Amino acid sequence: MSIAELVVLGTASQAPTRHRNHNGYALRWGGHMIFFDPGEGFQRQCTIAGVAIARGDAVCLTHFHGDHCLGLPGLIARRGLDRCPEPLQVFYPAAGEQYFERLRTCTAGIMQPLLEPRPVTAGSSLRRVGSVGDLSVEVAALQHRVSTQGYRISSPAGRRFIPEELEAAGLAGPIVGELMNQGTVDGPDGPVDLAQVSEEVPGRSFAFVMDTKSCPGAELLARGVDMLVCESTFLESERSLADSYAHMTAADAGRLAAAAGAKRLVLTHFSARYSNMAAFAEEASEFHGDVVVAEDLDRIPFPA
Repeated sequence: MSIAELVVLGTASQAPTRHRNHNGYALRWGGHMIFFDPGEGFQRQCTIAGVAIARGDAVCLTHFHGDHCLGLPGLIARRGLDRCPEPLQVFYPAAGEQYFERLRTCTAGIMQPLLEPRPVTAGSSLRRVGSVGDLSVEVAALQHRVSTQGYRISSPAGRRFIPEELEAAGLAGPIVGELMNQGTVDGPDGPVDLAQVSEEVPGRSFAFVMDTKSCPGAELLARGVDMLVCESTFLESERSLADSYAHMTAADAGRLAAAAGAKRLVLTHFSARYSNMAAFAEEASEFHGDVVVAEDLDRIPFPA
């Protein structure tokens, strides 16, 4: 199975702290890498974490509040410095086009010209807006104070050979690879179809839900995913603040993951008011059994 892990580059919300950088995430999946919401300090965090910006295939921006996008100019400039020959896709809310253009051209230096802007108008249903290699990129609208969208990344279904069935059919060695490629081969006892000796393996999926209150779009994005990365800016003790600023609490995130059937819940985007992060795990774990409280520079694998 190909590598699938989240590299956490920052977990703070509006104000970074001594221990938490502004937002930033890198999803490594097979031979692909997708960046999410690069906030201030993103380029330096990548250097510390050993994440090569030059190897990125795409950037996904949920919205244009500063803690989710002010690292984009540095990311673009670094790719220019490295003379990256491949274009970088940038997905972002179409309503924020003016902000994207300002970020893309905000310095006197030569900014990387090899960009493929992907402005998106998200709606109330999941919408496929592109791909990164064989990975599908879908979006749905979230409910924040500005135009905001979440992302769902999915791999296609595959097939897995069943050793007992291969043995019963008398197949071993190079002919097994031929069967995978051709769909049928001549075995010792006659023709063998791929479906006879293998089973379908469902694709895997990842959801990124950031800066929103609980809403239908978040539920669509999170449904059945292997990993849900979800904002949990506040605890329930600050419910009034969460409602006022259109954010979620750790309990909200736990309820979302449980209702959606997500396998692993990763909490992040924490208010600077908190220092005891164990409280976030406790609150979300009342609703969901696999909760990770993200720390800067964590590497979080997909569940087995």
